Formats: sequence, C-alpha cells, structure tokens
Amino acid sequence: MIDFEFHQANDLDHAFALLADYGDDARLMSGGTALVLQMKQRFSQPGHVIGLRRIPGLGSIEETGDGAVRIGALCTQRQVETHPLVTQRLPLVAGAYRHVATPRIRNMATVGGGLAHGDPNQDPPPSLIALGASVVLSSAGGEERLVGAEDLFVDYFETDVRPGEIITGLVAPPAPEGSGAAYLKFLPRTADDYATVSVAVVITTDEAGNCGDIRIVLGSVGLTPIRAAAAEDALRDQPLTDETIRAAAATVLDAVDPLEDHRGSTEYKREMAEVFTRRAVRQAMANAGLV
Repeated sequence: MIDFEFHQANDLDHAFALLADYGDDARLMSGGTALVLQMKQRFSQPGHVIGLRRIPGLGSIEETGDGAVRIGALCTQRQVETHPLVTQRLPLVAGAYRHVATPRIRNMATVGGGLAHGDPNQDPPPSLIALGASVVLSSAGGEERLVGAEDLFVDYFETDVRPGEIITGLVAPPAPEGSGAAYLKFLPRTADDYATVSVAVVITTDEAGNCGDIRIVLGSVGLTPIRAAAAEDALRDQPLTDETIRAAAATVLDAVDPLEDHRGSTEYKREMAEVFTRRAVRQAMANAGLV
C-alpha cells in the first residue's frame, strides 16, 4: 500500500475544509472496509485520507415527521440490521443489511461508506431503491441535496456524489400498508460472498387482488443496480398468476447486462435473474399474505 497522510475530521466543517485543501488527492474514509482494500490493491492511491468516524451527529437512527426513517451515514451496517426502528418499520432494509458479508465486517462498515463505494454487487441498494429511499448529500455551508437511491448509482463504481459533497444520511419510507416485500440473494459459494444475482420486490394489490403497484430491482447483473421497469409494467393492474409472473420475469433478460466473473457467466447470470425475479415476486406476495 502506498504512503498517505491521514487526517481525522472533528466535525463536518473540518471535513469540508480538508476536502477543499486536498481536492482530488483526498479520499474519505468512515469504516474503511472498502477503501483500505482498494488501496492495498492499488485501485485507489490517494495522498490524503480524511477520517470521518469521529464526526458527531451522523450515527443515529430516528423517525422523521412524515413517518420515514433517517439513518445517519456513520451508522454501522450491523447497527442498521439490529436497530428496533429499522426492524419494525423497514424490515426489508434490515434484512438486506443482514446479508452483507459477516458480522465482523458489518460492525465496521458504515451506511454512507457502502453507498459512496458504488459497487453494483452490494446487498442494500436494490432494497433501498425498491422502497424509494433517498440519500442525503451535504456540502460546505450547510447545504443539503437529496438524491433518490435509484439515481445515486450512475456507472460502475461511480455515483452522483459531487466534488466537495459528503453522504451524511439515508432517508427511507416504510413499505406501503398492506404491501409485501422480499429480498432474495443467490449465493453459489459462501454465505458472506457477493451475490450472483439479487432481487428486491415491493408489491401492493388492489381490491380485486390484482397487482396495484410493484417495484422490482436487481443487483449484481449490471454496472449499477437495475430497476426492472418492463417487468413492473407487465404486472401492474394484472392478476398475479403463474402465467403473468413468468411473462413479466422473462422481460428482465433484456434489462440486465451482467459481467462474467467467478460467480457465473453472463448467460448464467441472465438466466438466474429471470428465475430469482419470479421467486422474489412470489415471496413478496407470500409476505403480504396473498398466497
């Protein structure tokens, strides 16, 4: 690993000042689980690392006035997984974070660090996108910018975090009343590995029992998490039968664009995306008491 200078930010103003001083030669670090690995592998070689872990006010989880849950960027992933407010109001999010690596990693990795990393193979983003969550981006002078989780990821390991901005929180609304949600992760290897494919689904039904609204988001099958809009359109306002679910899931074959790696070939991942979309929709229905 290359030599670098470490700077511990005492508060947000200090962090913004350090970013202004060192510019493109600086990287932010909270938990360090991703950045340290990148530096060891020389994928990232900053001359300055700015530590955020001691910044006050970014490690809490609380309900907002409109019933959503705001999660501070410095909350550990283990904290999100186990916090009563998250498990009660956002069980889909708690479950997704529970799938990340191992407890040892989740006790160090932070919510903000994971989002800033921009890895399309991570577990939480599909569920956050399916719920319509937003990411809070702060900049000097107390300005905040709210970006939908769906819009945060713009390319492979690239996000919409602008120079001088720091992710300070995550705001997630609960799933609609009476809805069902599911997150499925296909693991061909060990339980702490990234997925070959992952799928998050949130579904509601109308009075006739047809699909009212649905959001389907896939991970690990493209350069970013992928919203399966065609599959959603194929199911919306339709009866939830095996036939309609199969037809909708078949449309994800054209939506995904997997990279071949040791977790599977491009074609295999494409096929598993269809299979696990079907399974996730049915699991979401079961969780809503529809089957």
